[in-house]
Amino acid sequence: MSKRLAKKVMFGGVVFVTMALPAIALAQAAEPTGAVAAVAWQVSVGKAMAAGLAMGLSALAAGYAQAKIGSAGAGTIAERPEAAIWIITLQALPEIIVLLGFVSAIMISG
Repeated sequence: MSKRLAKKVMFGGVVFVTMALPAIALAQAAEPTGAVAAVAWQVSVGKAMAAGLAMGLSALAAGYAQAKIGSAGAGTIAERPEAAIWIITLQALPEIIVLLGFVSAIMISG
């Protein structure tokens, strides 16, 4: 698999997990009371899978982003040490992706 295709697949997976799966899980939870008993286990399994995917894929995406930023940042700091604070700031930004995945997982499982 080429790097470009891998990037597209990773981005598409993260977008799907953070936007589509919470909507699907919350829509399943809002079913009428008569049908709840018949599909109770399917809803709970779906919620667990959606929450796990939301957390796991967002963590993978953040790790990928931090790896790219870290390798580029090491070269930048070697040439310009005064840019270190900017590199540290950029290194911390992908953690927002993990936090959004965590919040999505909590909302789904809640």
